[in-house]
Parts: sequence; structure tokens; C-alpha cells
Amino acid sequence: MRVYVFNLLFVWYPYVCMTIFLLGSLVRFDREQYTWRAGSSQMLRKRQLRWGSNLFHFGILFLLFGHTVGLLTPTELYTLVITVQQKQLIAVAAGGIAGVACFVGLTMLLHRRLFDARIRLTSSVMDIAILAILWLQLTLGLVTLPLSVHHADGGVMLALSHWAQGIVILHPVDVTTLEALPWPYLAHLVLGMTVFLVFPFSRLVHIWSAPVWYLGRLGYQVVRTRRPLPAHRSPARQPAE
Repeated sequence: MRVYVFNLLFVWYPYVCMTIFLLGSLVRFDREQYTWRAGSSQMLRKRQLRWGSNLFHFGILFLLFGHTVGLLTPTELYTLVITVQQKQLIAVAAGGIAGVACFVGLTMLLHRRLFDARIRLTSSVMDIAILAILWLQLTLGLVTLPLSVHHADGGVMLALSHWAQGIVILHPVDVTTLEALPWPYLAHLVLGMTVFLVFPFSRLVHIWSAPVWYLGRLGYQVVRTRRPLPAHRSPARQPAE
């Protein structure tokens, strides 16, 4: 029974989540474009938003990039530069800093979403649910940091990276290799996949529309110029008959 549950969660569930993540986002973009937005509540209450949003976005983007590179980079590649133990130490230190920043920002955002009456009334169930899921996911990630320090040999990190790489190349590893992992790691994996599952139905879809192209613009967008505009001549009046 235990092996069946592990196969369900760590072999089949990832593909279900990724399929809904990709197809669901495509369908929503095609059919629900008017809901394709971040839905900012800045006009209702600016307090806590600037610090909360900046800390959250800095932390979550760093963590997303770090998890992607850390899990999907082949061991044979990064061991040309650093050892497994050094990679884990870097991941714990950098992930800890970004995780704390993200936790503070997300807590501020969730607090204003729950305890400001105006914002709560204009929030959907999914708006609150996705923040709560991310908050719980982030808490589990922070819980794994002391465990990662305890397993300084990098064995847990190798097991997780081999699992993730096996999912990507459509060659899942034997799930019995995950049974020995502490439960916070397993819960962190399952809840992380669940975030991708609910992604198309939440405001997180605005990530697809992030204006990253703006960083590569060759010129400036002129909104208002200080140069004097040429005087427009008024059309000559026709003589009255």
C-alpha cells in the first residue's frame, strides 16, 4: 500500500499537475483573457503592499530559479566546479536568505488580504487560497533547512534531484529511494506540485505575462518630451460668398 501511494504521488501526480499547468494556462489565455491579470489591491490599501510585494517577489523568483537550477542540473555537470556538499551549503545559505525574505513579504500580503475588510470583500476564494498554499509551502521549505544542515553529505539533495530529473526525461526513478526521506521534504514536494495544479485557476497566471522583454529594449519609450512641438498652422479660412 505504501509503495502504491508513493507511486501515485511521486510518479503519476507530477504529470497530472504539469499537464493541467500547461493546458489549463493555454485554455484560460484563449477563453478567459479578461481574467488574465494580477488583480492588484493597491487602490484599496497601500499599507504593507510595497514592502510585502517586493519582498515576496524577490524571494519567490530567487527560490523558483534556485530550485529549477538546483534540481535539474546533472550531478556530473556541477561537480566539475564544486562538490555536492558545497552545493548543498550554498543552497541552504542562499535559499535561507531568500526564503526568509519571501516569508516576511508573503505574511504581510496574507495578513492584509485576511484582515482588511475592503480587500477581503473584493477577494475570491482562490485569491486567499493560493496565498495560504504558498505560505504553507514556504513554511515547509524553511523547516527543511535545519534538516539539510543535518544531512550535510548531500544524500537527500541527490535523491531529490534524481527524482526531478527522472520526471523531466520521462524516466521516473524507483520511488523506494524517497521512502527514507523525512516527511517535511515529501510534503514540500507534494504541495509544490499542487501549486502547479491550481496555477491556471489563480491570479498566478500573470507570471506568463511578466514584461521580461522590457530589459532588452534598445531604446526608450517616450511618454512625454521636453522638446517644443512644431506649431501647427490652422487651415486658411475660405472667403465667404
